[in-house]
Amino acid sequence: MKWRGRQQSSNIEDRRGQGGGLGGLGGSPFGRGGGGIRIPTGGGSRGGIGSLIGIVVVLGIIWVATGTNPIDILTGGSSGGGSAASSSSRPPTTGEQAELRDFVGVVVKETEDLWTEVFQASNEDYPEPTVVLFSNQVNTACGAADSSTGPFYCPGDQKVYIDLSFYDQLREQFGAPGDFAQAYVLAHEVGHHIQNITGVLPEFNQRRQSMSQEEANAYSVRVELQADCYAGVWANYAGQEDLLDNGDIEEAVNAAIQIGDDTLQERMQGFAVPKTFNHGTSAQRKTWFERGYTSGNPGDCDTFSGNV
Repeated sequence: MKWRGRQQSSNIEDRRGQGGGLGGLGGSPFGRGGGGIRIPTGGGSRGGIGSLIGIVVVLGIIWVATGTNPIDILTGGSSGGGSAASSSSRPPTTGEQAELRDFVGVVVKETEDLWTEVFQASNEDYPEPTVVLFSNQVNTACGAADSSTGPFYCPGDQKVYIDLSFYDQLREQFGAPGDFAQAYVLAHEVGHHIQNITGVLPEFNQRRQSMSQEEANAYSVRVELQADCYAGVWANYAGQEDLLDNGDIEEAVNAAIQIGDDTLQERMQGFAVPKTFNHGTSAQRKTWFERGYTSGNPGDCDTFSGNV
């Protein structure tokens, strides 16, 4: 990805080096999270989200997934309590971590540019999320978490959280190297922010009370696939901005494949249990990322109509 020398987001909160209590942490790195919505197809390169916002506000036809435990490997599921952390430690300013911080800042800025443009096309303001960099432990409005949680989005404070050491895990443990695989992670989490600000996550957090675990898992899959599609829409935008290097899309597609529920379960326990899937299979995640990338239209990210 051609990111060096580009403008960085001002919405980066660097908490690396700070401590944090982990009272009440629950869930797993592969838990449910995020949200989804039934979206009609829309015309135009990136204008479909105007229909999305209108449907949320006017019709309220909403399909969503849990915002209670919004922590996962490309979204996730953990929550708990804890007080704000403080520390005199300073985040690293040189070396690989400093470069990663700059990389995150550029990617986040590019997502802001895309979604600001999309929302403005519908005369809507885009409330930009904050991306929090942390190390080891962090306290959030959704509870306390640690690095094993993976990157996640918290609807309660509209922030994306990531320990940059996750990128080592993405490369070494999950077999998904490359800077655009890393960019895909961030774009997916920002996709959950889009779902949250359109009313999706709060609505499902209420509705899920009447769902069985298996039903909630099934809707969570559709939610996660929509966020993958939104990440693909951003990849399309990055291409239009001439930010893509040869092989970038292949890196993102490989990452989507490597973190599919079936692939993860087979890697971890030797077999897969489909009724427990809450993010989607490798094939599904690949398909929906590619759909967003090919279309560039958020209105084509309707994971709630028909089969996924």
